[in-house]
Amino acid sequence: MQVLQKLQEKCKYHSTEAAPPRYPAMYSSVLGGIILDPAMMLLPIDDHMVHRGHGVFDTAMILDGCLYELDPHLDRFLRSAAKARIGTPFPRDTLRDILVQMTAASGCRRGSIRYWLSAGPGDFLLSSKGCPSPAFYAVVIAAHYEQCREGVRAVTTSVPMKPPLFATMKNVNYLPNVLSIMDAEDRGAFASVWVDDQGYVAEGPMVNVAFVTPERELVLPAFDRILSGCTAKRLLALAPKLVDGCMLTAVTTKNITVDDAKRSVEMAFVGSGLPVLPIVEWDDKPIGDGKVGELMLALSDLLWEDMKSGPDRITVPYKQ
Repeated sequence: MQVLQKLQEKCKYHSTEAAPPRYPAMYSSVLGGIILDPAMMLLPIDDHMVHRGHGVFDTAMILDGCLYELDPHLDRFLRSAAKARIGTPFPRDTLRDILVQMTAASGCRRGSIRYWLSAGPGDFLLSSKGCPSPAFYAVVIAAHYEQCREGVRAVTTSVPMKPPLFATMKNVNYLPNVLSIMDAEDRGAFASVWVDDQGYVAEGPMVNVAFVTPERELVLPAFDRILSGCTAKRLLALAPKLVDGCMLTAVTTKNITVDDAKRSVEMAFVGSGLPVLPIVEWDDKPIGDGKVGELMLALSDLLWEDMKSGPDRITVPYKQ
């Protein structure tokens, strides 16, 4: 009881409109239900995701009481789990229902949900043979995010990027990502950019990157050696509207060298919570004229409108 009281004191939240709980709900298959007390949002120390990194995760955004692109993210989640040789404690439809019900129980109408599949708790060995069952965890993260319309700085990181096997699955082994973002912050930048051993631009530590060439072609690096971003793929699906409007000449994914990328007239990070973040400077040199460009803002507007009123939204059944 004293331990619980200490945890509750440490996790004390004021449930007011001005300061709602940051983590209003969690789900744990180990406990078999939804948790609303932040002090009880815990994982077993012998879970292999904790001490061996044997786990995968994904994220979906909540905007205006709707979950955006949950199904594409959930599909990628299960592909990552298959690559990591992690099973699931429930069928896909059950996982989906749990995520929707957890979001409803949270009362959160803007933020994100993050969810994990783990080899599960069992022991402290390297092999997961001693884990009786995989574990599924999820949490609601309240956040008042908006479109990113101000430009940021980026740098090329010296931290080695992940090999394709690990880069193409969204797994919890994020130490390279952490070190690369710390490298960027140490150098006064928002985030870093990875370049592969062939000199091609890869991705950021938690986002994809996009470029507009001098010929006004939208280019994203090919997804064969990096994470296939759900938001990046949605951007590629929406961007042809700007081709139809004669703002862009083409939309493509391909290998792009650092030299070609730095000749771009516009550049941006692309990710779920942004959804498009213009980059105005890379490695201390301006991109284009060094100002936020109209094309990245137009692409951001397309994605934002899709998040607010597009077809891939699930209305959360909150209790009245």
